[in-house]
Parts: sequence; structure tokens; C-alpha cells
Amino acid sequence: MHMVKFVEPMEIAHAINDGDTILTVGMTLVGAAEAILSAIEARFLAEGHPQHLTLLHGSGQSDRIGGIQHLAHEGLVERIIGSHWGLAPQWMNLIASDTVLAYCFPQGQFTHWLRSVASGLPGHLTQIGLGTFIDPRIDGGKMNRRTQGAPDLIHHVTVQDHEYLWLDQVPIDWVIVRGTTADSIGNISAEQEAMKLELLPAVFAGRRYNAAITVQVKDTVTRGTIPPRQVEIPGTHVAYVVVADNPDKMHRQTASWTYDAAYSNEGWRPTLGSTVTPPLDVRRVIGRRALFELTPGAIVNMGTGIPNDVIGPEVLREGADEWVTLTVESGVYGGRPIGGVDFGIAQHPDALIEHPYQFDFYNGHGVDVTFMGFGEVDARGHVNATKLGDRATGAGGFIDITQQAKTVVFCGTFTAQGLDVDIKNRQLRIVTEGQVMKWVQRVQQISFNGSRALAQGQRVVVITERGVFTLTATGWELKEIAPGVDLQRDILDQMAFEPQIATPLAEMDARIFSEERLNLQAFLRQLESDAESEVRP
Repeated sequence: MHMVKFVEPMEIAHAINDGDTILTVGMTLVGAAEAILSAIEARFLAEGHPQHLTLLHGSGQSDRIGGIQHLAHEGLVERIIGSHWGLAPQWMNLIASDTVLAYCFPQGQFTHWLRSVASGLPGHLTQIGLGTFIDPRIDGGKMNRRTQGAPDLIHHVTVQDHEYLWLDQVPIDWVIVRGTTADSIGNISAEQEAMKLELLPAVFAGRRYNAAITVQVKDTVTRGTIPPRQVEIPGTHVAYVVVADNPDKMHRQTASWTYDAAYSNEGWRPTLGSTVTPPLDVRRVIGRRALFELTPGAIVNMGTGIPNDVIGPEVLREGADEWVTLTVESGVYGGRPIGGVDFGIAQHPDALIEHPYQFDFYNGHGVDVTFMGFGEVDARGHVNATKLGDRATGAGGFIDITQQAKTVVFCGTFTAQGLDVDIKNRQLRIVTEGQVMKWVQRVQQISFNGSRALAQGQRVVVITERGVFTLTATGWELKEIAPGVDLQRDILDQMAFEPQIATPLAEMDARIFSEERLNLQAFLRQLESDAESEVRP
């Protein structure tokens, strides 16, 4: 008879053997089993064990302090296979210093890989990542020099004359996940979690290899108390349950909140109301211009940074959230998106679905418009958003989403490090130029392949504070310039290659550089009317 064991965090830490493979589930600090991860860290610092672990994680799982940061110690982890480390500075340091073997899998493909191995397959087949650094003909997802000589985990294959990437299976010893409540036989609910994530795929992938399924919760109840439809993990699959004894620290709903029902949608409000308007800075200018890439009825994805922090709130300020559907890769639909270390959640969302299903939609149908950040753009149309210098942030969901979206809009400043602008009188003036050129001959790492995008018929746009570019068959074309900006000094002299310049070269809407409303609803209504006129006989 299966009997779940209720144990203390340190008992799990002592049960993990040197060389084991651990799979964790979470995103930012949402879903992070802090009590267990902290205990593993404490045992290692005290005893030097466990050591030489392999860590598997599908999303970025940190707030710069907690989450998988607890495992970022030299010797504790030998190999990391994940998707994103932008909020995990200690991991970026370990990767940059060649202290660990580091492989990057696209976030969505990681969740689908779990489902594939859970079903008994020896790996996962996908076209996501072809032509990017994930492709073994380029880097094979290897993120540092040390990993270049290590065995490949990703392979290029051909099936019925179509190209694919094959992601190898990795046997799992431990699965560490989080829920809200456990009953006496180990049934797990997750009613207070701000994301649904990939709990079952992770659990079933672990069961494939007889892994120890370990779940951290806040509360316990008697058997029969949790409604069956609210059970996220059936107790028969759970080996260990850890009850966090300090939920305010060890089981926070997300980095900034111990618990707020608005983020798990338990306390619905009929309207979101208006948001506080931040100062008009360079990031907000970029986000405001990006709004004009929306189309009526569009299903929209917002990446980290300017897209999530600015575009989502601006849509709400303009009262246009009924004209478009805002989504985040975590499985969130609608609501007021939260950014920074809390990326991936929304206040009062319309729906929360499981992480892998969101990527099914993104990979299959593809969103209508995705807004993403960027680090470098090159003359070939390629974009780098995953590794700059020795700082490997990883792909997250970037590759999954941009490879299939119908329109891809990259949002970011024209230069980096030290850029200072003055926004006044509906104009923009460069006060101090950034020290780092972002428009280069060749990007350091191919996160987005412009050639493949054009071949697939995708529309590709780059929006900066001083200009708007579109990708054409003959390269980048400057379509719009900000009022107050000098074409030669502020744009062409800050690029390592010469773009095409549209004739005529349009000026960006001056309202973007003021606090004036953009009348986004009217803009979308006009687009809808124009589209209807085109189809009338």
C-alpha cells in the first residue's frame, strides 16, 4: 500500500545522494519550494554534500535571491539544464566562469520534453530552435566553453524530409515541486498558487524513472477535504510532503507578496480600474509606440522587460483590454500584468492554464503579436537576447514564442549602458549616448533567426526610442524617426551597418512623447473598419 511520508526539509536534503539529478518546478519565485531548496543549501555548506548534482529546471526560478539561487554553489551542482538565468546572478557567474556544465533548452520545449519522456519516449522531437543557438549546427544550447566539449543533448535529425531537433532524455532521481495543501494521503491542491505551471508533466516524468516525488505545501487537511477536481497531483504519485513552517519566508506566493487572492483569481473584481501612471521615460516611450503594432482581436504575448512592464499597463490605461487579449507564457490570460521579479503573474486574470498548454498554442497556432526585448541586432536580421559578453541569461520562452508568432516586435533602447535622453515638448533629445552599440555586424548568439522568419512570412519590427525598423528581404529598413532626433548623428552613426531608409521617412507620432492619450481604442476601431471594408463585395 502506498503511504506518503510527511518529513522535515532537512530529511530531504540528507536523502539526496551525490550525483543525483533533481528536477524543480517554478517561475520567478512562484512555485519555488524554498524550504527544501534552503535545506539542500544548508547541508551542502555544512557538510559538502550532496555534490555533483544535475539540476533540471524549465523556467527562470529565482528573484535574484531565492529559488534555484540556493543551489548556485561551486561543487553542489555539476551540470545545469535549464532555460533562463536572468534573475539568478549567481548562476550566471558560475556559467560565465566555466564552473558548471550549462545547457539551455527553450522553456516551452522543456515542458514538452517532460511530457514526452513521461509517456515513455527516449526524448523529444521539435522544430523549435532550428537556426538558433539551440541548433547543434550552431551551439547546441551549450552556454559556456566548458560545455562545448561535453556530450550533445540536442541533435539535428531529418524525418520525412523535414528538419527537427531531438532533445535527449535525462533520467531523474528527484522531483521537487510545490502546492498549497496536502491531505493525509498526499493529494495535492494548488489553489493559492499564482501559476499552474507544469506540475503533472514533471511528476510523471519523474515517475518514469522512479524518482522521489517531493512536494512542499503550506497546510494539511484530512482525506476527502480537497475536492477531487482541485487535486493537481494525486497522492499515489507523491513520496514525500514537506510542510513549510514559515510560509511568510519559505512559501511566498511570489517574491513581492506572501499571499494575495487577486493573483490566484480567488477574489474577482468586475473591473481592474486605472493604473498609476509612471513618469514618461525612455522605456515608456518605447512601449507607447509599440501599442500601434496591435491589431483588433489580437492574442498578444508579452516578454520580460519593457513588453510586460510597460505595454500591458498602457493597454489598460488606454481602456483597450477588450480589443486585445494579453497573455504571458506562464499560462496567464488577461488581468493586470506584474513585472520585474514577479514576471509571469497578473492581478485578477481572466484565466490561468497550465504552462505546457500555453506553449502548445504558442508553438502551434502562434500568437498574433509578441513583444520581446533584445540585446543585439545584426545586418543579417538576426537578434540576440540570450547571451551578451559572458553573461548568459538563456532563452526562457523567447525562442518558442518568436519562432511562430505572426508579428514579432522587439522593444529596447537603441544603445545600452549610460544612455540618457530628454523628453520634452513632444520631442526626444539624446543627452548622453549609450556606451554599447546594439546594432552590430554579427550578433554574438542567434536567439532569433531573421532569415527563417522572412521565409515563414513573419512580420518583424524593432522599436526603439528614436526609430522604428522593419525587416525586409534586403535587410533592415528605417521606417520612422522620433521628432527631435538627428538621422546621421543619432541613428546611422550608432550602427555598425547601414540600413535602408524609407522614402518618405515618417516621423513617430508626437503624442508618444507626451502624456497625451493615444486613443488606442479609436486606432483599433479604425483598423477593424478598414479590414471590414476590404472584404465587402
